[in-house]
Amino acid sequence: MDRNSVMGLVLIAAILVVWGIVTKPSQEELKEAQRKQDSLEIVRQLEQQQAIQDEQQQQQEQKVQGASEDRESANIKNLQSKYGAFAQSGAGEKQIITLENDLLRLEISNKGGRPFSVELKNYKTYDQQPLVLFDGDSTVFGLQFFSQNRTIATNDLFFTPVDTLRSTYNASKREQTARFRLYAGENRYIEYSYTIFPGSYMIDFDMQFMNMGELIPQNLTALDLVWDMYMPKSEKGRDNESQWTSIYYKHHQEEDVEDIGLRSKKEELSEDIPTRLKWIGFKDQFFSSVFIANESFTNGLLTARNFESGKYLKRFTAELGIEYDHFETKAKEFQFYFGPNKYKILKEYDKLQLSELVEMGGGIIRWINKFVIIPIFDVLNNSISNYGIIILLLTIIIKVALFPLTFRSYLSQARMRVLKPQVDEINKKYPAEKAMERQKATMELYRKVGISPMGGCLPMLLQMPILFAMFRFFPTSIELRQESFLWADDLSTYDSIVNLPFEIPFYGDHVSLFTILMTVTTLISIKTNSQMTSSSQMPGMKTMMYIMPFMLLFVLNNFSAGLTYYYFLANVITFGQNAIFKQVIDEDAIKKKLEARKAKPKKKSKFQQRMEEMAKQKGYQTPTKRK
Repeated sequence: MDRNSVMGLVLIAAILVVWGIVTKPSQEELKEAQRKQDSLEIVRQLEQQQAIQDEQQQQQEQKVQGASEDRESANIKNLQSKYGAFAQSGAGEKQIITLENDLLRLEISNKGGRPFSVELKNYKTYDQQPLVLFDGDSTVFGLQFFSQNRTIATNDLFFTPVDTLRSTYNASKREQTARFRLYAGENRYIEYSYTIFPGSYMIDFDMQFMNMGELIPQNLTALDLVWDMYMPKSEKGRDNESQWTSIYYKHHQEEDVEDIGLRSKKEELSEDIPTRLKWIGFKDQFFSSVFIANESFTNGLLTARNFESGKYLKRFTAELGIEYDHFETKAKEFQFYFGPNKYKILKEYDKLQLSELVEMGGGIIRWINKFVIIPIFDVLNNSISNYGIIILLLTIIIKVALFPLTFRSYLSQARMRVLKPQVDEINKKYPAEKAMERQKATMELYRKVGISPMGGCLPMLLQMPILFAMFRFFPTSIELRQESFLWADDLSTYDSIVNLPFEIPFYGDHVSLFTILMTVTTLISIKTNSQMTSSSQMPGMKTMMYIMPFMLLFVLNNFSAGLTYYYFLANVITFGQNAIFKQVIDEDAIKKKLEARKAKPKKKSKFQQRMEEMAKQKGYQTPTKRK
């Protein structure tokens, strides 16, 4: 190697050494590089850990999915085991379909395909909440039958809404229809159809069975339908509302409408009806839910359970038989009535006799309410808005119509008052021990003057049906519901001027002023009338007459304020009538007339003459006393 080559290598080495020294990183740069290296290592480790976690999570999800699939498979098997062909309807999500018109709002649940809730738009509860006839999952409405060795209850299964055109109220006010199908395989189902009409409380309900012959035993000719409902409290007085709440039913092709234990205090009542029925009604004081068959139900088992407290008054259950034909595809037609117990509305369905849901009494009492009281009340109601004034005018009309009977009663009492001194003399002559002689002498006196002691009672007895009709009319008249007058905020229930902090047995926890006014005026009336009779005559009866108003004070304290107000008005008007009669009737003239009758010899009655003639013909003679 020559000298130049050596020098070149030395220069290159020197350059490299100098370059290494010049480009050597500082301590800070070395630390920064180390930090970056460490960061990269941490990132690499995190990515590795994340990959491990992702793999573990994926494995866990696979396990969960497998378990879920196993559970789903188990649920499917459980549903198939429990419901058989109806397994596909054994699970689902709850849906509510609403049908609505200007009077009511009907909510239908796809679970059971049943009426879920009914709200009456024109009415409120006593505390001004929406009036709902029934609401919630506690209500049951569905078929029960035997299929594939299983008991099927459609109330527990999920129906599929079909062709539900509207789920809210339509401004056009046309009829609305909702259909629900309970599927049991392809082209096999039970269909419920609901149709609501504008301006009506009546709802059409159709039930159709499609291709169900293989699932329902051939020997089964009737299916059970269970309707179960809790009756909510919606009025002011629980006891008053509860006593008018019951199950009503009408026999098929008969006029009889009956109830099970109306006003009964038993905890549970039950009635098994083996004959055909036209309709079943769950009725409370002012509203009813009625299920009506176009043809008939084969039979019925009705049960009512009372609740002493809480939000519900009673629980009603109806188990009804519905005819089933395996070859029939025509829909079975039914109807629901969800509405008020208002005679004017219900009499439109006279063929169904739904007007029997309005409590008007029986026999002549119902006749008076139906053809006298209600028509007069409706006429007054058409022109007067104040129900206190309506009751006043109704009372005046009734008292005017009964005026002839009242006059005859007062005239008879006036005659008895004229004879009172003579009756008192007879009572002094015959002591109490000789009651028969006293009674005979008194009746002989009445016979001589030609009057009957019952003359004043008979006209009063003829007026009693009117009073009994009022006892039925006022507490159940929905027209009076939540109508106020003076201090009474609701004429259909009791009025209260004082609410007591405790409850008095048989009286209540409040003081009804109309009841007090009625009692006071009744006592005054009894006191006035008692002056017409002898003080020693029938003392027990007099005592009873004074006890009766106090009994009514306790009984009517919880009754309708409209009734006690009417009773009070009737007493006041009677006082006015008696004052007029007192001015018109001349008791001195009556006395002279009776004395003239007494002096005149009495002829034997034709009946008495015939009896004597018959006795003579048969040879009977009056026995003579032995000496």
